[in-house]
Amino acid sequence: MTERKTRRKVFVGKVVSNKMEKTISVEVTRQSPHPLYGKYVMRRSKFLAHDEKNECQIGDVVEIMETRPLSRRKRWRVVKILERAS
Repeated sequence: MTERKTRRKVFVGKVVSNKMEKTISVEVTRQSPHPLYGKYVMRRSKFLAHDEKNECQIGDVVEIMETRPLSRRKRWRVVKILERAS
């Protein structure tokens, strides 16, 4: 058998909702150039991430990693909390 080494995607984002059990909503912002004009524009994406210990609060900056499907919309998990909300 040949082993495949796949890199899982890792994003850093801000927690915008923690009202679910063991799930948080993370907003990831990135800058990408406009296809015609070249000016950098902010793009936002929201991901549902698994938070096993329910320790993330709204405003925290977290690192999330791609994982197997955990539910219908949840395909990410929290790796670590980088910055706590004050």
